[in-house]
Amino acid sequence: MAVENVSAIFKMYCLTVMTMVAATYTVALRYTRTISTGDMYYATTAVCLAEVIKLVLSLGMLTKETGSFPRLKSALMEHVFCSPKELLKLSVPSVVYAIQNNMAFLALSNLDAAVYQVTYQLKIPCTALCMVLMLNRSLNRLQWFSVFMLCGGVSLVQWKPGEATKVQVEQNPFVGFVAIAIAVLCSGFAGVYFEKVLKSSDTSLWVRNIQMYLSGIVITLIGVFLNDGNKVLENGFFFGYTHWVYFVVLLASVGGLYTSVVVKYTDNIMKGFSAAAAIVLSTVASVLLFGLHITIPFAAGALLVCVSIYLYGLPKSETMKRSRQDSDSESKQKLINV
Repeated sequence: MAVENVSAIFKMYCLTVMTMVAATYTVALRYTRTISTGDMYYATTAVCLAEVIKLVLSLGMLTKETGSFPRLKSALMEHVFCSPKELLKLSVPSVVYAIQNNMAFLALSNLDAAVYQVTYQLKIPCTALCMVLMLNRSLNRLQWFSVFMLCGGVSLVQWKPGEATKVQVEQNPFVGFVAIAIAVLCSGFAGVYFEKVLKSSDTSLWVRNIQMYLSGIVITLIGVFLNDGNKVLENGFFFGYTHWVYFVVLLASVGGLYTSVVVKYTDNIMKGFSAAAAIVLSTVASVLLFGLHITIPFAAGALLVCVSIYLYGLPKSETMKRSRQDSDSESKQKLINV
């Protein structure tokens, strides 16, 4: 998708919002699972509620896109109510995203926000692998190098992630890492699958989102009653909810939709800066809110991850230009040696 020509100020606005949403969501979710006082809410209900809000927002965007209620009704009848095969097709990423979102809650119940933010960047090599296998895309040498660098950085972070002294709840880092590993795999597969479905037809992005979120609501409701059914029936769907929990749900709902809209106004380098800035903000917030003690391996690993994100997002023209320059310098060196 080509990046639209917009002002630098608007691009900076997009970058700022993307960064703040990513960092704030991670820190706020961690806060509600470890620091916030009161009864603990059910993560499955939060995931389900986020799907409902996403559906409502997508309906609003489709209404704006179609321009009138009759056109909206016609689009819904054609692509949703009369297209069971399409709903079934979009139920695949719905299931995967539901697992990913629940794993995020489990991971942030056991890992610090900064550690989570850095480790979650493993979604980049996972997505790259899925793109190679499912979309027949190719990566250049610099991108492959950045993928291995990112994995090395995450390994350093996980080696000595640091200890959060202000967290009083019991945590299991191994469970947290397994949860984030599952979330990373789900993110890579679901993102590439959804892109493949989008490119297979000219159907509106908002129609596809509605198809996916309808399936997502059904799937997450099943998850609610399989995991917390008796507790929900006894205490209610919104048991343990505070203004912070509602804030997390809102960020989860708006964040994905907003990112999908503004991506067309930014490039890969800006998205890389956004991810790196989110890591820095999450680290600062973890030090202030959770008493995180930053270790040298954590700092080195986080730096490697930030650099690798930047290298991976370099435009192909620049990387090809660099590779040509490298080859030219090698040829000159050979001539000198001769």
